[in-house]
Amino acid sequence: MAEIISSFWGPVTSTTDCCEKNYAYSSYIAEFYNTISNIPTILLALIGLISAHTQRFEKRFCVLHLSIMAFAIGSMLYHATLQHVKQQSNETPMMWEILLYIYILYSPDWHYPRTMPIFLCLYGAIFAIVHSVLRFGIGFKVHYVILSLLCIPRMYKYYIYTDDVCAKCLARLYVATLLLGSLAWLSDLVFCNKISSWPINPQGHALWHVFMGFNSYFANTFLMFCRAQQCGWSPRIVRLMGVLPYVKIQKPKRQ
Repeated sequence: MAEIISSFWGPVTSTTDCCEKNYAYSSYIAEFYNTISNIPTILLALIGLISAHTQRFEKRFCVLHLSIMAFAIGSMLYHATLQHVKQQSNETPMMWEILLYIYILYSPDWHYPRTMPIFLCLYGAIFAIVHSVLRFGIGFKVHYVILSLLCIPRMYKYYIYTDDVCAKCLARLYVATLLLGSLAWLSDLVFCNKISSWPINPQGHALWHVFMGFNSYFANTFLMFCRAQQCGWSPRIVRLMGVLPYVKIQKPKRQ
């Protein structure tokens, strides 16, 4: 939305400007709530990274948590500045993240294990270059949704083949946060003019960030559990400080 006070970063050059009033609190932060709402995503990804690293999960999970931290930091830069270059620092890691999900979901049954990471790396690199030149708008969103839909059949297969009640609960939390986050995002997008006239803006896009931060964490934890089962690491879901679920594994002595 239009600026309230002077802007440190100059005119808006991003292809998307959300419903939050620009520079309402500081000349250095364009969209205050949309910026700080990425903090939970970073913290949750950091917890996941520590869990994956200390328990010696496969490196793919460490990279996955790092990619989520990268796109959350990129999202902070984008919403703080509303500059096109910073927008790409959010969108390009988003694409790398979904390609990582595709790799983690499909690689266990891939008959040519070396071809998949090479293809996905090339795909991600080419997309980053093309996106920087052509500046995809709606095309980026459609592309991202299509790749995300490719993950659903595999996630559902993992769900139906998992007997652990707590792990299934993680999968259901993943779906619930996805639906709630999507509802918040769509409401902010579709009803922006009406919401802007309200005394208090519910900050739907910021809520989307928070819900999707938990969504990513639940998805990653569920996938770590499923992978640990495949590897015979006797996984179980425990709770950090009795609240936040994470995967605890027991590797065989020979490993």
